[in-house]
Amino acid sequence: MNQVSVFRLYVLRALYLLVFIGLGVQIWPTIIRHATPWEFMHGVELCMLAAFSLLCGLGIRYPLQMLPVLMWELIWKTIWLAIVALPLWLSGNLEEKMLPNVFAISLVVLVYLAIPWPYVYSHYVKKPGDKWSKTQHQA
Repeated sequence: MNQVSVFRLYVLRALYLLVFIGLGVQIWPTIIRHATPWEFMHGVELCMLAAFSLLCGLGIRYPLQMLPVLMWELIWKTIWLAIVALPLWLSGNLEEKMLPNVFAISLVVLVYLAIPWPYVYSHYVKKPGDKWSKTQHQA
């Protein structure tokens, strides 16, 4: 099994902490103090980000067990950058008001750097999956 260094665990913890605090400062005050109903997608976005912040809080204690949360963030942000932001930028239609969001989402590069890829490979690619039934059929 691939072991993850203590340094890499602290890098992961720092990333989880950054997300936990960053979203905590931005999202939770809005959730706690909201007085009027939100538009549907705005409410979905805020609630998903709040849940993500709590899961990152858990990642501070369990950095390897919470890796799927970081991989989810990595995947959606990479897809968004590739199929939304990049085509807009290449066509010259990327609006200036979108730039702060593009920059924030581009910070996904930190996730790419923090994730212990050999561990991910050995635990999510090479490792056999869980059983599908109670009995194991032999071929």
